[in-house]
Amino acid sequence: MNEPNRSLREIPLQPLHEARGARFGAFAGFRMPIQYPDGLRAEHLHTRTAASLFDVSHMGQFRVRARDGRRETLHAQLEAALPLDFADWPDGQQRYSLLLNDAGGIDDDLMLVHAVDGEGAEVRIVANAGNRDADLARLRALCPALAIDEIDAALVALQGPQAEAALSSLDRDCASMRFLQARTLELLGARCFTTRSGYTGEDGFEISLPPDRAREIVERLLADPRVRLAGLGARDTLRLEAGLPLHGNDIDARTTPAESGLAFAIPKSRRTGGAKAGGFPGARVVLQQLADGAPRRLVGLVSHEPVPIRAHAPIVDDAGRTVGEVTSGTVSPTLGHPVMLARLDSDVLGGDAEAALRALVRERRLPVQRVALPFVPKRYRR
Repeated sequence: MNEPNRSLREIPLQPLHEARGARFGAFAGFRMPIQYPDGLRAEHLHTRTAASLFDVSHMGQFRVRARDGRRETLHAQLEAALPLDFADWPDGQQRYSLLLNDAGGIDDDLMLVHAVDGEGAEVRIVANAGNRDADLARLRALCPALAIDEIDAALVALQGPQAEAALSSLDRDCASMRFLQARTLELLGARCFTTRSGYTGEDGFEISLPPDRAREIVERLLADPRVRLAGLGARDTLRLEAGLPLHGNDIDARTTPAESGLAFAIPKSRRTGGAKAGGFPGARVVLQQLADGAPRRLVGLVSHEPVPIRAHAPIVDDAGRTVGEVTSGTVSPTLGHPVMLARLDSDVLGGDAEAALRALVRERRLPVQRVALPFVPKRYRR
């Protein structure tokens, strides 16, 4: 186990992970469990067949309310800050959205839940760990009529085909939840805000735990033989197999929704001709690219060469011209060959130019083929 770096923030369940033999690493300013003694591949495959518990307490959790208590104020302020539409958004439903800058770049991608158990006008937001402080400051600046507070809670993700069965042993109500639904569950007597979601492509739940009860609840879940701990290493290979972009790798402040396969995050009502068209940061660039196309696109690539192809590997055409770059890459534990997300010039996609693409790895030109995403089918409970 790595020695702690005193400049890194620690998560609430740090002692539990140390006791379970975690190997730690720095991630987004936190000391995080990367893998456990069984290793990344075993953790990855166990998630695909049973259930794994990932500690994601480094993520930002925010509670958002209108200072005047009015639902209309909450909706109007957030719709000005984000490309959202609350008109058709049921209470207790989670949605994906983007915090955009004035150039249309993705400062962060967010998960939001509209209201909590009908307890008045409230939105919960989960933000990426590396952006949590900047997101909080930006949202407060964009939404001065809202009170936006950090939630003091641990956050764990129980993921895999046996996740429902394991969590049902603590609260059977989880079984009636469907993908992207939210509910407060009673886990060992503690009220735990829970969404049926995660970032592995598997069915599962993200559970917000009171810090003083987190270890007790996690240890009870781990007492189930179907559940094992898994670290951020396996979470990364799982999300890549599912074709899910990671902020800071595949999307960032210089990439736009149309370039990144994230057009679905812009509701029709916020697009040109819609009832609430524009009105969010970066709207001019975003709407223009949705209408006319983007100069680059994030796509899935595979290779059948026995060589890992990692992030930042250049992609070249048959003339040796660089036409893109790998943004995430690994040898898929499920498929047994390299898989990649890569950002490519749009003019090389389709036809002969696409068929001739190569990845440069230590001066080798390895053939790559474009494939539809995801690499491994998602198994959400819809």
